[in-house]
Formats: sequence, structure tokens, C-alpha cells
Amino acid sequence: MNLTPHSPFSSKASQLLSWGHWFTFANIGLVMLISLVYLAADKAPSTLVGWFYMLITWLSHTSFITFCAFVLTIFPLSLVFPYPRHIRGMAAVTATTGIIILMIDAFVYLRLGYHINPASLSDIITLLLQTILGSSWFNVVIALTIIVAVLTFELLAGNYAWRHLAELKSLKFPRYASGTIVTCFALSHSLHIWADANAFFDITKQDNVLPLSYPTTAKTLLARHDLLDLERYEQARSLELSDKQSTYQPPLVTASCKVTDTPAVTIYLFTDAKPYQALLNDMAESQHAIKLESVLRAGNSSDAEFSLIYGLPSYYKDSIVLQQQAPMWALVTDMLSAENTSYPFIANDPKAPIKIKTVAELSAADTKQPFVALDISDHSTTVVTTTALTNIAQFNEVSGLVQPNDIMYTLLSSYFGCRDIAKQSMLASDVTTRPHAEGVNFTQGVLVAYKKDKITLVNQDGSFKQMSAKEGFVLDGNLDVPFLIQSIKTLKKYSTPPEQ
Repeated sequence: MNLTPHSPFSSKASQLLSWGHWFTFANIGLVMLISLVYLAADKAPSTLVGWFYMLITWLSHTSFITFCAFVLTIFPLSLVFPYPRHIRGMAAVTATTGIIILMIDAFVYLRLGYHINPASLSDIITLLLQTILGSSWFNVVIALTIIVAVLTFELLAGNYAWRHLAELKSLKFPRYASGTIVTCFALSHSLHIWADANAFFDITKQDNVLPLSYPTTAKTLLARHDLLDLERYEQARSLELSDKQSTYQPPLVTASCKVTDTPAVTIYLFTDAKPYQALLNDMAESQHAIKLESVLRAGNSSDAEFSLIYGLPSYYKDSIVLQQQAPMWALVTDMLSAENTSYPFIANDPKAPIKIKTVAELSAADTKQPFVALDISDHSTTVVTTTALTNIAQFNEVSGLVQPNDIMYTLLSSYFGCRDIAKQSMLASDVTTRPHAEGVNFTQGVLVAYKKDKITLVNQDGSFKQMSAKEGFVLDGNLDVPFLIQSIKTLKKYSTPPEQ
């Protein structure tokens, strides 16, 4: 093959290479515009250094991934197949494909909080199908219009760059732009190294915001969602999650429900494990006794009690107690009565359909009427897998892990038939209808997320542990970041931003 400077092949390859750089510059501008979605999806930095880092990273990283895409696709095509008309067409189709994938990834990140990845393909496909096909044909028309618009842009940009190549070569813009991008790229990485070494989370929490950037770690994930205890991380001291950090925003409950002939239920919360164990032994031979084998609850008795009564993670306990708010589901139904609990502002009404009693003796439990019994005694561990006892038929086919808030949700939803109220006021699941066991909690400064048999505990200092619920042994493996992000979003559904 003749590759001398005067050969037609070399001349065409050189022109295509020059054209490819200008075509890439046009796409860099488009990619930068699309990538603003990623920056808008997350909380803005709180310091000038954080803002500066975000700006230079946005400029350099988007340029870098666009240029890499050119080097890996269009550039080799220009060398082995140097036919301008065909290359421009193939480049337009290739670039359009890449831009559409980027748009989909940006949309997924905006809605779900993570990028396209194999671990969450089912959730992503469901989201896209619901968005495009689930609403109306109008969304289909918009999606097709976007694809046509991007392809048109690529064809126009490619043709313009080829026809005006001589004029574009005389411009000095690429020299200054390239220097600026390289400088920003080096500076952004230097700042990240400094921030990582000095625990400056206003920078490191931006990891993995842009696609193909730094991988998300437990520390950056908690920092991004204001769940990282900086004082504990830097000085190894504990800082409780209080009302100053997160405020409960009561949800708007529009549903209504009246209970007429459904028998009342009494929930016994045993503060001592011995009488609860005695109850289990007494009911062992009963044909009506249903034992929930895997109840994952907070080791702290107060947190476990809160989760069951309110149907919420104990993340909201301090805020709710400070404001002395009764459960939203109880306020709209007048179905709750609480006796000897930690919440004296909840009324004790003997006629209420759901009665909660904190007890320490076996004789206090009447098992002839519909009941649920749960051991909430204190444990030294953050979470504990225990049992619950009931004679309510709705719990007969339950499998997998169950949280105390799931128990209350299921009672209200399946037993009393108030599904809409449970859905609008609680953060839990109906254990009789859920497709698989999955949930989140936050107790004693530890994020607790579980999926099927795997429990993930993430501490406020960023360390984490994964373990099997059934066997109790520690599991190896990386964090399931998409699942944790979704869990944090669920956890903070009723949370207002912390006051500055």
C-alpha cells in the first residue's frame, strides 16, 4: 500500500483525520449540553472549590470521553476505509448511536440515580418502557423526533466540516481549546487526589456523577445523600442523626378507609426476651399459630418499636418525637391505640381496631383474639434477625425477610383493606403481595438495606459489611451501588433538606 505523502490514499486519510477532529469538536459541544442533566440531577456543591471542580471536570471529562469515542470508532475507519462520503455517513450513524445512549443514560441517572449497568438492566428497561410506551403515543413521537434531530445534526455537522475544511484549518480555536481541556483534565484529577487524601467530600461526592468517571464507594454514596458522619470519619467519634440533620415531612394522604366488621388486632411488643420465648413455647402446638421466622429489626428497642408503630424506618424517629406527631395513617383513620409505649402523645383508645401494647410479662398477651407478638428487647448488635408470632391468616404464606414496618403495612393493607392509605403514609411493603423481600432502614447511624437473603450494613464512616440473613456469615463482593442508591432514595422520601 502506498502511504507516501503525495499518494491519494495518504491525502484522503489526512483530510479525513482533520475533518474528524472538527466533527469531534461539534460533538463535544453537544455532549457538554446533554451532560448538564447529570449536574442538575444531584445536589449542587456547597463550596467554591466544589463548584470549580465540577466546572473543570464537566469541561474536561465530557471532552475526553467524546474524543475517546472518536479514536475508538471513526479514526480507525478513516484509516482502513478512506472514502469521505461513506465515512461521513458511517460517522453520523455511529455518533447518533453514541449520543442516544448518552441521553438514555442521563435520563436513567436523573430518574434512578445511577448509570446504565448490567446489575440493574431490568429496572432500566422497565423505566424506559413505562416512559415511552406507558403514557401515550406522544412520548413515542418525541423519542423518534429526538433520534431524527440528532442524526440530522450529525449529518449537517459532518458535511459542514468537510466542505469548509480549508477555512476551519486556518482557525486558531482548536489550539486554545485543546490546551484548556488538557489543563482542566490534569487539574481536576489533581484536585480529586487532594480531596480524597483530605476527606474533602464536597469534591469526592461528585464521583460517578458523569458517566465513565470515578467509581462510587460507600463513602461517596453516603456523602452525596448527607448520611456520612464527617466527624466520625475524621475523628472516629459517633454523631447521632438528629432533627437538625433531617426533618420529617408528613406525606399528603388523600385516601380514606372505614373498618366495620374486621376484628380488632392487638400487637404485643415484648421488652423482655424470656416471656416472649415462653409464648413461643406455649403456642408451638397451636394449629392457628403462624411464626414469621425472619424478622429483621433494629437491635435498639426504641428504633424497633418506632418502625412497627409508624410503618417507617427509624431514620425519622428523632424528628417525629421532637414534633410529637402521631402516625399519618392513624390520623386519617383513627384506628390506632397505644398503651405503655414510648409515645404518650398517641391516644389510648380501647375501641381502636389496632391496639399496640408494650409488655414484659407473658400473662399480658391474649392469644385467643387476633394478635401479633414481637420481641423488641435490646441487643448489642445494630440489627438482629428474630421471629414474630401471630394468628392472622394473611401472614401464613410469608417468606423472606420482614421488617417491623412491613408488619404494620401488611395489617393495614391486607387485613383491614386500607391499601391506599398504607401506600401513601408508610415506607414498607405488603409481605403478602411483594415479588421479593427488599427493604431499607437506618438505625444508630447505620444504613441497613436488604435484598432477598443479603443484608448490607453501611456505617457513617463509609465502611460496610454484607452478610447472609439465614446463615449469618459475612459475604464477600462489591457493593450493589444501584440498589443502595435506590434504597437511600426510598429512605429519604419523606425527608426535607437539612437547614444550612
